[in-house]
Amino acid sequence: MKKLVTTFKVFAVLSVLALNSCQSENNEINQQETVQAKVNTDDLKKELAPLPSQIIPEAVQFQLNESGKNLEAYLKNDLQITGVAALGKITTQKGLELAQNIISDKDQFIASGNIMEPSSVKVGKIGDLYRGDDLTIARQGLKEAISEEVKSGTNVMEITWNSKNGTFKTLCFYSDSGIIWDNIFGGLVMMDIRGNSEASSNNQAARIVSTWYKQWWTANWLWGSKRGEMGYQITIYYSGATVSNADVNDWGYISLGKAKSESKIIKKTGAYGQCRYALGLCTPTGSLSFNSSNFSVSFSGLGSNIVSNGTKSLYP
Repeated sequence: MKKLVTTFKVFAVLSVLALNSCQSENNEINQQETVQAKVNTDDLKKELAPLPSQIIPEAVQFQLNESGKNLEAYLKNDLQITGVAALGKITTQKGLELAQNIISDKDQFIASGNIMEPSSVKVGKIGDLYRGDDLTIARQGLKEAISEEVKSGTNVMEITWNSKNGTFKTLCFYSDSGIIWDNIFGGLVMMDIRGNSEASSNNQAARIVSTWYKQWWTANWLWGSKRGEMGYQITIYYSGATVSNADVNDWGYISLGKAKSESKIIKKTGAYGQCRYALGLCTPTGSLSFNSSNFSVSFSGLGSNIVSNGTKSLYP
């Protein structure tokens, strides 16, 4: 019995030592990753070619100003731009690769949500906001967005932000005509979730007439210009009070993001016409999928998104 107790004590001590060793290794790995991210940022700055002027282009300054106004209007003091500094121009393949790696690094800050719905907004480090598959989807989406949009000749500036969680900085890529990508500007959107609708006016003088109904949702950049749209339009053809046919079309697109749109007619004769629609928009850090069995689009991840699934009936 005494030997058993002694053995248990030894096992307990070894377990504690092993646990401490694992924790030390994890801390060392985390420290190494953090240092690597900082080194990469410094490396990018060294890799950049100097700009002819440190003055921010007029178009970019306008976007910064308008974004600041909209952030103030909807988020108040929760998120503010407090500083901007031009760094240089990307001119090498190494610079492009560094930009891609830095933007998707888990220690970089990112934002998601619709600023017109403040409760949906999240700001923090990528590794803190995302876990597991969501983290993989987010980082891959960012890498793809940067590889597609940031080319040789792209300018880089550093933006300082103040949020309710503290001060942080992001890298912003831009051209003379406007901002290309920044994890905050690109991660947040402005959307009216109620959407818009429009209907035709009927020509009752015609023997066979048609009428249509259109509904759509718009996503805007923080500075107010359109970023994407999704919607559908159903049209019915009828004589008197009887529907003879119906059709529907759908659309969905977003700049630097993902979109899906599906629609189908489920009733096209008789007293009315009816369609089903499945629509979705999201930023690169999220994912959209379409389920054909229940005819719906769903979103996964933590990116900014708007999804609408439903039916619409239209009468003569």
